[in-house]
Amino acid sequence: MTTTHSGRARNYLNAAYTLRSWLTTLDHKRIGILYLISITLFFFLGGAFAVLLRVELLTPRADLVQADTYNKLFTMHGMVMIFLFLIPSIPAVLGNFLIPLMIGARDLAFPRLNLLSWYVFIVGGVFLLLSVILGGVDTGWTFYTPYSSTYSNSHVALAAIGVFITGFSSILTGLNFIVTIHKMRAPGLTWFRLPLFVWAHYATSLIQVLGTPIIAITIVLVGLERIFGMGIFDPKLGGDPVLFQHLFWFYSHPAVYIMILPSMGVISELITCFSRKRVYGYRFIAFSSLAIAVFGFLVWGHHMFVSSQSAYAGMVFSVLSYLVAIPSAIKVFNWTATLYRGSVGFRTPMLYAFGFLGLFTIGGLTGLFLANMGLDVHLHDTYFVVAHFHYIMVGGAIMGYLGGMHFWWPKITGRMYPEALSKFAALVVFVGFNLTFFPQFLLGFEGMPRRYHVYDPGFQVLNVMSTAGASILGVGYLIPMGYFLWSLRYGPVATANPWGAKGLEWQTSSPPPTDNFERTPVVTEEAYTYPRSEVELA
Repeated sequence: MTTTHSGRARNYLNAAYTLRSWLTTLDHKRIGILYLISITLFFFLGGAFAVLLRVELLTPRADLVQADTYNKLFTMHGMVMIFLFLIPSIPAVLGNFLIPLMIGARDLAFPRLNLLSWYVFIVGGVFLLLSVILGGVDTGWTFYTPYSSTYSNSHVALAAIGVFITGFSSILTGLNFIVTIHKMRAPGLTWFRLPLFVWAHYATSLIQVLGTPIIAITIVLVGLERIFGMGIFDPKLGGDPVLFQHLFWFYSHPAVYIMILPSMGVISELITCFSRKRVYGYRFIAFSSLAIAVFGFLVWGHHMFVSSQSAYAGMVFSVLSYLVAIPSAIKVFNWTATLYRGSVGFRTPMLYAFGFLGLFTIGGLTGLFLANMGLDVHLHDTYFVVAHFHYIMVGGAIMGYLGGMHFWWPKITGRMYPEALSKFAALVVFVGFNLTFFPQFLLGFEGMPRRYHVYDPGFQVLNVMSTAGASILGVGYLIPMGYFLWSLRYGPVATANPWGAKGLEWQTSSPPPTDNFERTPVVTEEAYTYPRSEVELA
């Protein structure tokens, strides 16, 4: 008995020591895994809210929840998914884990700041969760004033504090990446030898550092009006509600590119690896990432075509909104040119890359409809906008995230996953996504407004299709969760470079040692120097 008790005591001590070592780690790879665990939990919480929304919309009447609860459901779905999953997903997880490896560094420039960013993220997430537990928020994820600043009786303050705090996590991560990329590249790794994944994160970090303070200031102003009655946004107090929209969208449209640019970086890596060709137009893709970051700050007004904005300002923002599509189109055309006559391998990560290309292209093209002032008057605040947004954010950002997770999972864990099952999951996600959101384009074009839980019975068939698709999509997201966890114990051991990919991260073991490399690597060749395939030479 004594031996048994002492053995249990040793196990508890070992477990406590292991937990402490993780919670105090300065290793960028472990911090990336801490982010992975955190955002996965938030993803399924946000998904649970979406399930309740879609079940309610099966019928035209309020069968499951009443209007107030429905408002809280779509608000919390948006807040959790955007602030606690989409914004941090690729930068905080894959960026944290991979950027030092990709540039031949031992860690990020500021390891303690990196760990602090995770703790700040968790604290912000706790405040958002408290707002859910105590009854939720009903303002919409956009916090539109004066409702949020004066009239809402829900827990706006808690949610606003949560968003404010998580913004600092985003700023710290972006600052760390910028300094690391500038100062810690391996000998020979010039700017135009950097992986495009790093270029995408560099552009993203610029948006995080320059744009996030704007939303932080805006949230503070909402709080001042709500708590002290200062007349900032409420017309009754002498404020201007349109001012809030200018401030909010000046950050929130660039925030779209915080979510999608890292995914574009992932897709560049996948396409060049699985087509066995150097990416076509490397410099154009690199500079297009910076162009997207710049243009992202110039188009906020297209969210305000129906918000008392002058016709002249609307015309300017309309033109700029068309122009911002050009850098994205450059990427898509160059990825397609990379595939042309390449030796394309249809592995699971590549299936997600193909899914990204199709869904992101649809999302981008439908964005042009919303950039047109005349069409936007009809489509504004309808399900067309919901569908467009999700084709970019879910069809683009999450497809890229899943593609990256499947590509670098062997590097992160040292284990492989079942290839057949993972390909099936990719197919399920693609089919489920299109069945969920394509009917919403039709709903919006026919005039169904978003945020309504009671609707005309003529819209029911399309809503039933959308809910059925959401069920399939949910299964598609659960399958990878299952086989990733399975692979941690039972998956085949991965080699250092299971895909035959190029890049410094594949020149170290899987998973990498604490210091990443036994000796600092020296780069002597351009990025993605794959040997020309037989298909190319034919």
